[in-house]
Amino acid sequence: MLTSLEIPAHEVQRRLAMDNPWWRAGVGIDPEEAGWPRRAYFSQFSRLALEVDVRRAVVLIGPRRVGKTVMLKHFIAALLDRGVPGTRILFLSLDTPLYSGRSLESLLRLFLDQHRHPERAASSEPLWVLFDEVQYLKDWEVHLKSLVDSYPHVRFVASGSAAAALRMKSRESGAGRFTEFMLPPLTFAEYLRFAGQEDALIREAETEPGRASAYLATDIDALNAEFVNYLNYGGFPEAVMNKAVRANPARFLRQDIVDKVLLKDLPSLYGIGDTQELNRFFNVLAFNTGQELSPERLSQHAGITKAKLADYLEYLEAAFLIRRVHRIDDNALRLQRARTFKVYLTNPSIRAALFGMVSADDEAMGPLAETAVWSQWLHSTEVSRSLHYARWKAGRQDLEVDIVSLDPRTQKPRFAVEIKWSDRAPQVLAELRGLRELAARHKLVRAPLVTTRTVTAVHTVDGVTIEFIPVALHCYTIARNLLRGS
Repeated sequence: MLTSLEIPAHEVQRRLAMDNPWWRAGVGIDPEEAGWPRRAYFSQFSRLALEVDVRRAVVLIGPRRVGKTVMLKHFIAALLDRGVPGTRILFLSLDTPLYSGRSLESLLRLFLDQHRHPERAASSEPLWVLFDEVQYLKDWEVHLKSLVDSYPHVRFVASGSAAAALRMKSRESGAGRFTEFMLPPLTFAEYLRFAGQEDALIREAETEPGRASAYLATDIDALNAEFVNYLNYGGFPEAVMNKAVRANPARFLRQDIVDKVLLKDLPSLYGIGDTQELNRFFNVLAFNTGQELSPERLSQHAGITKAKLADYLEYLEAAFLIRRVHRIDDNALRLQRARTFKVYLTNPSIRAALFGMVSADDEAMGPLAETAVWSQWLHSTEVSRSLHYARWKAGRQDLEVDIVSLDPRTQKPRFAVEIKWSDRAPQVLAELRGLRELAARHKLVRAPLVTTRTVTAVHTVDGVTIEFIPVALHCYTIARNLLRGS
């Protein structure tokens, strides 16, 4: 006699109970996950998810391995702390094989049946349903929108790692029913807190009322050691909290961070045929993070057409793997026909995952330090959009400034930064000609800044006052002030 090949509902419900231990009285989330520090973005995300009066699903998106699943678990812990009964909370990871082939609604109905919850609201208290790794369900956005419309007493939260695909589909099909929340990689300030080093290495300095907070390093050499760790693995919470992962980030992180995005997520979204070509192209960009590039040079080196190159850059930026930065001249004007641009990894630790870890004296430290500074600013969409790099001809000399922020209203420079991983700059002020000329030509909101390895100082040359600060402390300051103001 032939038997049904379908997995019985009671087996699925048994797995649901295993994945939701808080259904048992007095049990919470996994103790290891409960012990992780909460991301600095948790309070913002939690406030959004708790807005039960708005009939919307919150879609938590972001690159792989930045802590989305743990954030969902921390949210469950917060619900339990607020007195929500555990049996009113469902967590589903859709990459679980036992759930394969089942619709979101069928899984929801199993949960409702298991705890005898009515299909329509029977009380003012909502049910909470969290779908993790939602990209594994085909047409997830259609299913989720239908659930939001059909079950007004259920508050839905979804997360997924295919950032580009999730963002595109949520906007196409979830208009009016989805609210996106982007979770970026760890900032340097978050890394220090996760590593338990923030209080030991940083203290807040006194500043005038109304000014942004300033910070001092209690031990700059120790802070620099942690900064190198941050560049190697610190963008990923799992690597910071797990000794085995941080000892070999390439082994544990490369497959999830790069291979699944380049070989699976992006090809499925954009119909990319030659995934190996895309992978090789990304390797070129990652190895040369922070370098000025041209389409002609990239096309020749990678052996791909300029049209395909432009597509690949767009795909990689949509996947939040890279960020393109555009050039301006000494008049702060974008070039009509820009022949060059810079590309930065959004997470400097990706380079180590691909090519191996760096030491403090490695040649790659300069570009990686620059990448780290850029990655802190990416946590503010408003500010990061204003950032450019400047390069222009002065006689026979090429002058450059690494970061120039333009006022969104006037398009005039607000601040300028030259990024160095060296203590040489304060002794050779003449080499900072580009920064000095830009500051002399434009009225900046604050003094131009040059980062160093260990030196903190202030120098005035030709009437221009220049501040010097260690790059690790500068990264911490950017991240700390951005997160404090959010």
